[in-house]
Amino acid sequence: MKTFYITTPIYYANSLPHMGHLYTTVVADFLTRHRRQRGDETYFLTGTDEHGTNIERAAARGGRTPKEHVDFIVGELKKMFAAFSLDAAHGGFDIFMRTTELFHYEGAAEFWRRAAARRTPKGRENIYKGFYEGWFCAPCGTFKGEVEIQPATAEGEPPLCLVHERPVDRVSEESYFFRLSDYDETLLELYESRPDFIRPEVRRNEVVSLVRGGLEDVSISRLKTSVGWAIPVPDDSQHTVYIWFDALINYITALGWGSEARRAAAGQDLFGKFWPGLHLIGKDILRQHAVLWPAMLLAAGVELPRGVVAHGLWLDQTGRKGSKTLGNALELPTLLRHFKTDAVRYFLLREMSFGQDCKVDYEVILERTNSDLASGLGNLSSRTLTMIHKYFGGVVPAPDISEERRLLAKRAGVDSDAQELASSLELARDQFVQHVDELAFHRALEAAWGMIARVDKFISDAKPWELARNEEQRETLGAVLYRSAETLRWLAVLLYPVMPESAGAIWRQLGLGGDPAEVDPTGLRWGGLRAGERAGEVTPLFPRIDKAKTMAEIEKDIAQRIQPDAGAEAGATAAPEGSGTHATQAAVPGAPTATDARPERPPQQGATEAQPAPGAQADAPEGVATHITIDDFVKVELRVGEVLTAERVPKSDKLLRFTVDVGEGAPRQILAGIAEHYEPERMVGRKLVIVSNLKPRKLRGFESQGMVLAASVGEEGRPVLATFDEDVPNGTRLK
Repeated sequence: MKTFYITTPIYYANSLPHMGHLYTTVVADFLTRHRRQRGDETYFLTGTDEHGTNIERAAARGGRTPKEHVDFIVGELKKMFAAFSLDAAHGGFDIFMRTTELFHYEGAAEFWRRAAARRTPKGRENIYKGFYEGWFCAPCGTFKGEVEIQPATAEGEPPLCLVHERPVDRVSEESYFFRLSDYDETLLELYESRPDFIRPEVRRNEVVSLVRGGLEDVSISRLKTSVGWAIPVPDDSQHTVYIWFDALINYITALGWGSEARRAAAGQDLFGKFWPGLHLIGKDILRQHAVLWPAMLLAAGVELPRGVVAHGLWLDQTGRKGSKTLGNALELPTLLRHFKTDAVRYFLLREMSFGQDCKVDYEVILERTNSDLASGLGNLSSRTLTMIHKYFGGVVPAPDISEERRLLAKRAGVDSDAQELASSLELARDQFVQHVDELAFHRALEAAWGMIARVDKFISDAKPWELARNEEQRETLGAVLYRSAETLRWLAVLLYPVMPESAGAIWRQLGLGGDPAEVDPTGLRWGGLRAGERAGEVTPLFPRIDKAKTMAEIEKDIAQRIQPDAGAEAGATAAPEGSGTHATQAAVPGAPTATDARPERPPQQGATEAQPAPGAQADAPEGVATHITIDDFVKVELRVGEVLTAERVPKSDKLLRFTVDVGEGAPRQILAGIAEHYEPERMVGRKLVIVSNLKPRKLRGFESQGMVLAASVGEEGRPVLATFDEDVPNGTRLK
C-alpha cells in the first residue's frame, strides 16, 4: 500500500484563526481525503508553533503565562477546524502538532546534536558559536537586514519591520550559527536533479535565484536571558533554540523521529512508514522551507522531504493582502454565520488558481455559492431526486429502454443507450484526477461542473415532466432520471474531499449504502447505481442565498466589528493573513535579496513610478521641440531581460518585484509600478526592455537594479510594457 504524508505549516500561536489558516488546511484536507479514496494510507499534520519572544509578549499583555496563552490559541484553532470538518473527529487531520510537546523537545535536542556532530559539504562544522548583532522582529521571529526594515519615524527610535510596521529590537549577543553558506552548491544540485521539489515553477525559479546569489550563515540561538520561552540548546543551558530551527523539525518529531516516547505512544514506526512528506505552505515562508529546512536535514543526515508546494495569497479587490489591521480580511465568524461550511470549502478550492494570488470578497463567495452550488449541483440533485419520488414512488428506475420503445425515445430526443453520456463522464473523471495530481484544483472542479452542465442540459432537452404525461414514454422517462441520478453518484465520489457533508447527503438521498469516502474515483464505472433501490428523503443541499439581505447583514457585521477584537483581549497579535503563515513572512536570515546601499535621492522613474523623476526635464511647451544628441542617447544602456520571478511588494498597491535575467552572471532585482495593470504570475517568462546602467535605488526597502520601459497610455497613464514579437537572447543590447 502506498503512503501519503502531508503537512500544513504549524501556525504561529500569536493570532486567532483567520483565512490563511483555513485555506492551507482545507487544501491539505482535500488532498488527504482524495488520496485516501485512491487507496493510499495517509497521515495529515497541522498544528502550532508555540515558542519565542512574541509569544512571551502576547501572553504578558493578556495577563497569562505563555503556556496559558498558547493553550487558548490552540483551543480557538481547533474550534475553527472542527467547524469546517478539518479535525480528526470529522475525518480530517491525524495529529495536531504542538512544539511544546515533550517529545518534540526530545527530538529537537537530538536533531541539534546530530547536526552539530556532522560536517558540511565543504568539510566544516555545521554549528558553531559566534556573536550576533542586528535587528530582530519578534512578530516575524526573524533577524532583519537593512532591506527588510524602514527608518524610524522619529530620531532615537528603532526602525520598523516592513511586514508588521512595528519597531524591531536591537540584539547584540553571543549566538550559535548554522553554516547555511556551505550548502549553496548542494541545494542547487538538489533543485536541478529534482525539478518538482519546489512547486510551482515560478517559486522554484525564485529559490534558485536566491541560492545562486549566495547564502549567509543563520543565527540559531538566543541567550536564555533574552528568550526564555523556547527549547534549551543541548548541553548549553545559557542558550535557547531559535524558533525556526525548532519549528521546522516538528515535521519529523511528530512521526516519532528522535523520541522513543513518541514512537511508543504511536504504537508503530510512523517515521519509517510515512516520511518523506509533502509540505504545503504559503509562498511567504518558501525560503525557510525550500532553503533552510533541506539544508538542516542534510546536516543531520535525514532524508529530504518529498517536496515543498507554495500557494498564493488572498487579496482584496484592490490587490492588497488581507489584514485585520487594514480591515479588508474575510472574518471566519462571518463566513460561518452566512455560508454553509461546504460552500466555503468549495469556494476556496474553486476560486484560487493554486500557486497564484487571488482576489476575494464576501460578494464573490455569495455569487459563486448561488451560481455553482444552489443553481448548479444543488439544483441538479433536487430536481432529479424530486422527480424520482414524484414519478417512480422514490424507487430508482431502470436504466434501459427496450427495443420496441427506442423509436419513441428517439422522437423525444433521448439516445436509446447511455454510452455517449458515460464516455463524457469518464473523460471528466480522468481530467478531474489528473488535475488534482497536478494541484490544479480549480480545473478539477471545472471538469466536475462540466458534468453538471451537461446533465442539466440533457434534462432540459428531454423534458421529463412532459414525458411523464405519456405512459408510452415511461421507459424513456426512467432512463433520463437514471442517467441523471447515476451522474450524481459519480459527483458524490469526486466531490467528497471538497464537501464531505454534502457529498454524503447526495449519497444517502440516492439510497446508497456505504460511504463515498470509500470509493476510488479512478474506479468509477457506469451503472453502479442499482435500479430498484429506494431513494432517501430529498433535502436541499444549498438553498439560494438572498444576496441583498445577506450583503446588508455582512456589512452590518463589519460596521459593528469591535477593535481591538477578542484576539487583542487574549493578548494575541493580529498576524498578516492570506497564506497560513508560520512565524514569519520574511526571508531566511543571512540571505537578503538586495544590497544594503542607501540612495541619496529617490530612484529614477519609468514604469516604476507615476510622477517624473527628481531632476528630470519638465515637458517642453507646446510647439517647442526638445532634443538630445547621439552622445546623450548612447549613455543609456538598454538590454533585453527575461522575467524569472515576479511578486507583489508588501504594503504597496503599485509595485511588482522581479528577478530578471539580462545576460549577466546572476539575475537582477528590478521594481516596477505596474501591479495595478499586470498580474505577477503572468509576467514570468516575458522579455522586456531594461535600462541596465541606471544607478540602483531603493523602493519600499528593496533595491531596484534597473528600470523597466513602458509606454504611458490614455489620460490615466496606463503602462503598456515594451516587449518583442521575435525571440531575442537575454542581454542583447538595443541600439
